[in-house]
Amino acid sequence: MRMIGVILVVLGIIAFAVPTITFFTTERVADTGFFHIDVSRPHTIVLNPAVAIVAVVAGLCLALAGRRTTD
Repeated sequence: MRMIGVILVVLGIIAFAVPTITFFTTERVADTGFFHIDVSRPHTIVLNPAVAIVAVVAGLCLALAGRRTTD
């Protein structure tokens, strides 16, 4: 349980540092024998700061709860 908490804290801090993630996909628009047209389209994922706060708080709670049960 402690490890999951640490992972949540790290992911929450990363969500604060990088609030948007952009990746590209390639789609084939036209295919006529030897002639191909491909288009790269961007997709952006926006992470709300509230999600980062919840991840950090939940991670801290799990890490502390895991510490208490093993002592």
